[in-house]
Amino acid sequence: MKIKDLRNGMKRVSVEAKVTEKSDTREVMSRFKDATYNVATAMVGDETGTIKLTLWNEQIDQVNVNDTVKVENGYVTSFRGEIQLNVGRYGKLTVEQTE
Repeated sequence: MKIKDLRNGMKRVSVEAKVTEKSDTREVMSRFKDATYNVATAMVGDETGTIKLTLWNEQIDQVNVNDTVKVENGYVTSFRGEIQLNVGRYGKLTVEQTE
């Protein structure tokens, strides 16, 4: 699937894209448990466009600028007016390391 085809609310999406930038890590509180999580966003793109990819905890250190990432069984949400790609609990994030 290509990035230009992603729409808010889509589920079970698989995308392969290159990381063009990555935000700093920030800490967020869980709404349900007394716990904190680390979150960051990576801008990923293919020849059709770009989208923000949400990274949680250990995913943050796996992904670097210029890596090619593959998201399988991900989903798309809208946050503050822009669509984002999420790996989610049932999805899989694979990083193909660049030389």
